[in-house]
Amino acid sequence: MKKDSMQRGLAILLVFALAVSTSYYLFLWPGRTVETMAHPGRFGTETVVIDAGHGGEDGGAVSKAGNVESHVNLAIATRLDHILGLFGANVVMLRTEDVSLHDDSASTLREKKVSDLHNRVARIEATPHATLISIHQNTYDGSSRYHGAQVFYANGALSLPLAQYTQEVLRRALDPENSRQATKIPDSVYLMSHISCRAILVECGFLSNPSEDALLQTSGYQTKIAAALAGAYLGFDPEETADISEGA
Repeated sequence: MKKDSMQRGLAILLVFALAVSTSYYLFLWPGRTVETMAHPGRFGTETVVIDAGHGGEDGGAVSKAGNVESHVNLAIATRLDHILGLFGANVVMLRTEDVSLHDDSASTLREKKVSDLHNRVARIEATPHATLISIHQNTYDGSSRYHGAQVFYANGALSLPLAQYTQEVLRRALDPENSRQATKIPDSVYLMSHISCRAILVECGFLSNPSEDALLQTSGYQTKIAAALAGAYLGFDPEETADISEGA
């Protein structure tokens, strides 16, 4: 068991290193062509649905410095899309611009938010063999001391292993002192409670923490988060449900 845990840990580090190197290759030398690295196995049937939370008039949380959550979400989601594409994964981006996905008939902000969520759910549910990765940023009113990424999941046993795996990869890659655990998301979160596929929602950091807010605005840190998320998905084995922190 200890040997297996060590092998899983090494696999995570290897995949993360590959994701970082290819992502930096892509973003530092955007004019170059990068040969797609096909991945055997489940990539032939699975599709990663990347949801950059909020968008358009619904900017989500806003930091004291005026940084808007939806912009950070899209920046990380776009990088994740590129990195997974380099490894041959099938990817669907729910939005690629700073827009809401509401119907034209929606007029008020509330109607637009409701329509946007309904349309996101419909598109996810229409994607066969989907795995959802929803990108968000956290905030906490009244205190700036909270920080660190946290993974939430829906659909219980179907999503818990990926959530735990992703949480551990984020901890190792971004902040070894982060003690947050993968947590079941409340049923009140409409998007996550109305889909049937494997699904995680990642709060990448706290906009209410000035230091983390500043870090989240940098392209380097956005790429690092995206690479960690890509590494987690690429290294995750649906047939292996053991927590990767076991025996570490």
